This record gives sequence, C-alpha cells and structure tokens, in this order.
Amino acid sequence: MNSIAILDFGSQYAQIIARRVRETQVYCELFPWDAPQEKILAIQPQGFILSGGPKSVYEENAPFIQQFILESGLPILGICYGMQALTHALGGKVDPSAQREYGHAEIDIIDRRGEVTSPLLFGLSKVWMSHGDKVTQLPEGFVALAKSGNSPYAAMGDVKRKYFGVQFHPEVHHTPNGIELFKHFAIDICGITPDWTPVNIIDDAVEKIRKQVGNERVLAAVSGGVDSSVAAALVHKAIGDQLVCVFVDTGLLRANEGTQVASAFREGLGAELITVDAADDFLGALKGQTDPETKRRIVGEKFIRIFEREAKNVGQPRFLVQGTIYPDVVESSGKDRDKAAKIKSHHNVGGLPEDMQFELVEPLRYLFKDEVRLVGETLGLNQGLVWRQPFPGPGLTVRCLGECTPERVSRLRAADAILLEELSKAGFLGKGAQTSQAFVVLLPVRSVGVMGDQRTYQEAAAIRAVSTDDFMTADWSRLPFELLAKVSSRIVNEVEGINRVVYDITSKPPATIEWE
Repeated sequence: MNSIAILDFGSQYAQIIARRVRETQVYCELFPWDAPQEKILAIQPQGFILSGGPKSVYEENAPFIQQFILESGLPILGICYGMQALTHALGGKVDPSAQREYGHAEIDIIDRRGEVTSPLLFGLSKVWMSHGDKVTQLPEGFVALAKSGNSPYAAMGDVKRKYFGVQFHPEVHHTPNGIELFKHFAIDICGITPDWTPVNIIDDAVEKIRKQVGNERVLAAVSGGVDSSVAAALVHKAIGDQLVCVFVDTGLLRANEGTQVASAFREGLGAELITVDAADDFLGALKGQTDPETKRRIVGEKFIRIFEREAKNVGQPRFLVQGTIYPDVVESSGKDRDKAAKIKSHHNVGGLPEDMQFELVEPLRYLFKDEVRLVGETLGLNQGLVWRQPFPGPGLTVRCLGECTPERVSRLRAADAILLEELSKAGFLGKGAQTSQAFVVLLPVRSVGVMGDQRTYQEAAAIRAVSTDDFMTADWSRLPFELLAKVSSRIVNEVEGINRVVYDITSKPPATIEWE
C-alpha cells in the first residue's frame, strides 16, 4: 500500500501532519506512539513520521520509538520531539536548551561541499519553532543539514538509512513551503506513488461501508451541515435504498434550516427522509442548564434516544451514520486519541451515551474538512450544500452561552441570520471566500445602553468569523469595518434584547472556533 504511518507522541496537532501528507495525494494514518505493531503495519507503510510532543526524551516514562520501527529498514522523519526521540534512540544526545525557541525562525541549509544530500529542505528558509530541548550531539551516521540561531542541528539526516529529523514544525502554516518537505519525504525518499484522490477516497469508503453493513438497513443522522450531508451521500452511494435519513428539528437550528435540509435531501440526494419535530424535547431538557459540557451531553443523548425511537418505525436498523470528522475526534480525545488532552466533548463523539443501541458508521472519521468538501463535490452534491457554513451538531446550544431558553435561542437565531445575510451579500461566504466560518454568539452578559433616549439593560452578542483550511488552526477574519458596522447596526436595531455587539479577534489556538 502507498502509505505513511504517523506516530503521535502527544501533540495536539499531529493530525495536521496527516493533512499535509494527504495534500501531497499520499495516504497516511495517525497512530499513538505505542500502538500495537500489528495495527501500525496493517496499512503496509512505506515510511514513518514521528510527531512532536510535550515531553522531554530524558524524562521518566517519556514516549519512545518502538524497536520494530527502527528494525523495519523504512525511511523515518522526526519532527521536533520526534527528531529528539530519534536522536535519543540512536545514541545521540538531547539536552535542555539555555534559550528556548518559540515562533518564527530562519534556518540556514548547510552546504555539504558536494556531498550527496537529500532534497528534503529545498525551498525552506523561514520556519516555525516550538521547543525547549535541542539535539547537542548527533547519532552516528548523521550530519547536520540546517542550523538556526539557537539550534546547531535544526535539521539532520542519515542519507544512507533515509533517517531525517527537523527541529521545526513544517506542518503549520507559519512554515512557508512546509508541504514541500512532506512531498519530498513521501514521494522522493519513500518512493510512494501519489494516488490519494477524492475518487479513491470514495471508492475506499464505499467498499468499507458495504463490508460493515451488508444488506441491513441504515439510519443516517442529518443536520444539513457539510459533514452529515457528505456522510449520508457516501452511504447512499454504497447501499442505495437501504439508507433512511432522519432529520431532527431540535429547535436549535439556524433560520430556515429545516426547509433547506428537507429540499436538499429529498430533491438533491434522492434519499428517503424522515423529519422529527423535537424542539420542545430538546429545549425542555436544556432548561436551567448552563455548563457547556452538560449541555453537549444532553444534546448527544437526546439525539440518540430519538433515533432509537425512530428506528423502531423502520425495522430497527442497528447501524447509525454520523458525520464525525477528524477534528471532532481529536478535540474530544476519543478512543483513537487517548494520548492527547481533551478539549471538549462533541455530541457525536464524546457526548454519546454508553448504552446506545446503534453501531456507528462514520465514513468521514479520518477526513479533514477540506477533504470532506472535495468528496462532496466529486459525489455531485449541490455546491450550496457542500460549501455552506459549518454548523456544530449541538446546534445553537453551544453558541447560546448560559441557559438556552426559547427566547434567547430565538434572539440568537435572528442575529445570526443578519450576519450571514450581510456576509453573503458582501461576498465573504461560499467557495473561495476569505471567511471559512462565521456566526453570532449570544453572551450571558447584560450591559447598559441608550435607545430613543431610554436606558436599556440588555444582552451582548459577539461576532465570530475565521479563516482556515483545516479547522485545526484558524485566524480571525479581517472583515471590513464598514461591513461590521452595518451588521452591528442591524442586530441592535432589529433584534429585541440585544444592545451591544463585539467582534472576537482571537485565533485558534489559543481559542477554539466555537465558544463552547
């Protein structure tokens, strides 16, 4: 198989490495550093990439490279901690650095004076560093390939064994041309044929879905979001009329969402669709709840209980399709990611009840948002559906901070509709637009205002708009002041109960895209 195995040593962003490798049209999978040998070798990797991590290699119980990887004879690329772990395993030396190196840095590629060197670093000069330790003595057989102001061994290599290490992070956008490093490693050094394309993704998913469900009926939980729509379309392609789509109106949807979803699935996809009005159920269960994790768990369990009820009406299928994607799994630190810290529960990962009666079908579980959209386009889904604004499974629950009363949710929905309308008019939404995701958050904060010479004491709303490719990191969108002013004016004047609008200018990290 043309694949790379990526070993995760505890980095929150190891999956970005996977995304970069896939951008080179090379398949890869991400494994915990201590995953069983048979599981890792099952994908028949042609090379290994070792991620960064928060530990020091000389700490007690620090993650290490399993011996079978070193004995495989396959190329290895270590990144940050991965480079240090490789150094440590092969007899080199790693020590704490007197001066930590975080942020932008310049590397100088070392001229090997005519020696044969790897093309690994071609085109790299500006990089992103994030480390407190550094390699102080190279293992036998290695040479320095690059240096920085604080790292004499910013990159190292043993060309004969095809072992390489870089102290910087080529996976992040702050390292221009970082993708070229992964391309050189996967294609030039590992000799992999780049054949990971949307067509192959679809073919692979269809085969796995058919193998998993056989001739049984399957329920699909659809919300109208990109992920659930593409997941349902993939399953429909695989098993056709065996699929029954269920759309639950939670009362926590965006304006006009129910009508749009029904039209997209019945007319666009041609799939059987059951709609369930459960607004009273969800809002009733959320009454009095303010803790975000509690709200997510309530929504997750309520979803499952409704699907269990609907399943009885269609022959009790034991399979449930969900549009879980990689960022959901990573941020929830699900069973595949137990080496990373938990950020929050996603209703379709960490918020599911343990006693649910379904076996999950998750064809997008290891895809990133951009890959999901490419698959959707290749499947022929409506462009408006593929490129619509992402929407969290728990709906407006996680954007209505504090208690989700019917009045507050209605207030939030109206403000959000104004924002999306104005952004759409100005060309800031849709394929190729600067803004990847935008929404309004209703805050449980009241402030004094003046309207018509009268004192007001009403709630505040926050606008969140971000630009991103992978939704694992994101920057706040630099929307024109005039556009923000228009949105703010309309919200304050048209939405009763809001008298103040603020703009969130926090990137991810340190924040997440959603507020809860």
